[in-house]
Amino acid sequence: MANTFVDPVNQKRLKFRELLTRPQMTTMCGGFSPMLARVAQEAGFEAFFVAGSQMSGFLFGVPDTGVIGLRDIVDHARHVAARTDIPILLDADTGFGNAANVWFSVQEIVRSGVAALQIEDQEAPKKSGTGGGRRCISIDEAVGKYRCAVAARNEVDPDFVICARTDSIGSEGGGFDDALARCKAYLTDGGVDFVWLNAIEDMDQVARAAKEIPGPLLVTGGAKGAKSLEHYEELGLKIFMHPTIAASGALQGAWQALTAFKKDGLQGLGAWSKEVNARPEGGIDFRSLNGNAMVAELEKKFMPEEIQRDYANTYGIHSKKD
Repeated sequence: MANTFVDPVNQKRLKFRELLTRPQMTTMCGGFSPMLARVAQEAGFEAFFVAGSQMSGFLFGVPDTGVIGLRDIVDHARHVAARTDIPILLDADTGFGNAANVWFSVQEIVRSGVAALQIEDQEAPKKSGTGGGRRCISIDEAVGKYRCAVAARNEVDPDFVICARTDSIGSEGGGFDDALARCKAYLTDGGVDFVWLNAIEDMDQVARAAKEIPGPLLVTGGAKGAKSLEHYEELGLKIFMHPTIAASGALQGAWQALTAFKKDGLQGLGAWSKEVNARPEGGIDFRSLNGNAMVAELEKKFMPEEIQRDYANTYGIHSKKD
């Protein structure tokens, strides 16, 4: 009998590569958890970014200054990748050291099941990519780190995707021209699959970058003069990403629900719930996202009938047929 097994991890890596080669632009969102990645999947997004800033903030309650380490992100990313059908791009900060450290970091991340990673060209300890105080290592050192990342990847799975992010714009001694030169070098000399030009300032820079950079380009929001997502696509951008929107949306939702509950008690909570359900997209079912129904299916399939649970005649707190 022919082997019909399809490796889901490899399929997601190939899907990410397809996003980099197809004509249209991909819109990507980001956050930090398996549940938020599932929400993104249900909303129709084709890929999800696990952001270092959001892992730092939501998992540890600390700023994005390199506090989290390799083991933290690998263990967490494994859960996100396992619970989603869309490819996951993981924020690997600076690769957690020099080129030698990058080798081991990349191989550990490839084995976690995510589809891609990004490594930025900041000095360690790194700073937030949207905050001040950033410094970048030299282009030569960065190119060496990216070459090492690619070589380490090739030893484990050549289909895995490597992104180089430059934080030169807004950094000490940096700027757009330096960032552009870095993107070109990271692609041609470093051998990465695509580049992320961070903190881009206006659409003229987007247009020039998309024209001059010899490979797929990712940018995030905030460029002055942006008219729409279609505007970015017309200029030749490959990926437009909002790296924190899933997490910031969840945080804002929690703030609204909790302040309404604290201020007005059950009436406030009821008003908040009514407002959520009145929106065109409605509310979202937590149990459908966490695979709750699969438990009963597995029990029915694999457990002796006499010890299976009676779901038909028992119920939860919300419904007689929960």
